[in-house]
Amino acid sequence: MGRYILRRLFLMIPVMLGVTILIFTMLYLTPGDPAVTILGDNVPASEVEALREEMGLNDPYLVQLGNYLKKTVFEGDLGTSYINGRSVTEQLITRYPTTILLAILSILIGIAVAIPLGIVAATHQNQLVDTVSRLIALIGVSMPNFWQAMLLILIFSVNLKWLPATGFYGPVYWVLPAFTIGIHMASSVLRFTRSSMLETIRQDYIRTARAKGASEQKVIWGHALKNALIPVITVIGLRFGVALGGSIVVESVFSVPGLGKLMIDAVKSRDYPVIQGGVLLISLTFSIINLLVDILYAFIDPRIKSQYSGKRKKLAAKNQASQAVV
Repeated sequence: MGRYILRRLFLMIPVMLGVTILIFTMLYLTPGDPAVTILGDNVPASEVEALREEMGLNDPYLVQLGNYLKKTVFEGDLGTSYINGRSVTEQLITRYPTTILLAILSILIGIAVAIPLGIVAATHQNQLVDTVSRLIALIGVSMPNFWQAMLLILIFSVNLKWLPATGFYGPVYWVLPAFTIGIHMASSVLRFTRSSMLETIRQDYIRTARAKGASEQKVIWGHALKNALIPVITVIGLRFGVALGGSIVVESVFSVPGLGKLMIDAVKSRDYPVIQGGVLLISLTFSIINLLVDILYAFIDPRIKSQYSGKRKKLAAKNQASQAVV
């Protein structure tokens, strides 16, 4: 298991390198001049050209890419903001906990709603609860995050005045943005939970458990759920990345001082170092979450854990045999 984790960690290196090159290339090809962004429009062309030369913007693409990779990978320096001159790393560290908190809250809401409802829908297929669940999932997937956020603000902030519309100063401020992302996530997880449970409860071992006299509750929660959770966990891990991406729009709507709001402001002002740093941080978080999901498989499914232990036992037996021959 430890060897597998190390291999996955090493595989993250080319992934992050590819993301770094991709985002740098996209921003390199984006129209606009960073020197003009820093100095403003009413500055003599000579000053703009001098700043471009100082920043290395007149160098060829490969030279600029090499310099950026050197600073980012080997020096750990994500640069400084074009707008306020602050360190990009410092700004990301300040905003990152807010975005992670929002993503975790939305995932907890999604899991709490989707998994029980998906199980009930699967065990009551084609009945009223199943129809209502599928309708809820369809509506949740179809609604864009920004439209859903504005709808929740109109209902719970403007009309009912139950919850604040903007800010992130305490638990009461977390409700609307977390529910906005969580409902969208719950819709996808609900559909996968229902389909996975439907496939699982039709297996032979489920019929055998029922034939032996096991209660329906034990059959569903003790036998079927564990096997049905494998694809559901995969979807939850993927939706975590979507939650990080979705928080960019949601944070802007609710004025949440997180990573998403920072990146939206950076896009508006063409603050390229902040955009690059934010994308790299989100990509790294997503890669780590995928690794944790793979590790979680071994604790849920004993068959996967036995594969790792079986390989370890075979390797130990092979080493013992080679030592015996010597």
